[in-house]
Amino acid sequence: MIRVYLLQGWYIVTYALGIYHLNLFIAFLSPKVDPSLMEDSDDGPSLPTKQNEEFRPFIRRLPEFKFWHAATKGILVAMACTFFEAFNVPVFWPILVMYFIMLFCITMKRQIKHMIKYRYIPFTHGKRTYKGKEDAGKTFAS
Repeated sequence: MIRVYLLQGWYIVTYALGIYHLNLFIAFLSPKVDPSLMEDSDDGPSLPTKQNEEFRPFIRRLPEFKFWHAATKGILVAMACTFFEAFNVPVFWPILVMYFIMLFCITMKRQIKHMIKYRYIPFTHGKRTYKGKEDAGKTFAS
């Protein structure tokens, strides 16, 4: 981004990189098996029904390592494209920025609605802690 800002060009390369990263992020947030395609008569996920079937609460379509690997490769390819004048297509960059923001908001709204509808959360918040019984604070002497 600094290179594009300093050179004042290659905005279409930056836009393409942003779209690619948005696509990777949506794949990272999505489950491997889409629950909307597995519509059954019941509402929500079910327990394993076979002896050898393992319960998996959330499996990503794009694992985290592959997400970071693909994002890094995309950045390197985009940076290499900024060294060639053929990729410096003259565009009015504020329109690209507004279009990307609009595309991001619409896509994330759809993804969040899907997550709420099928009740899956792709992020964990750490180990759940439970509180024990309240201590009365008084000891009884016999």
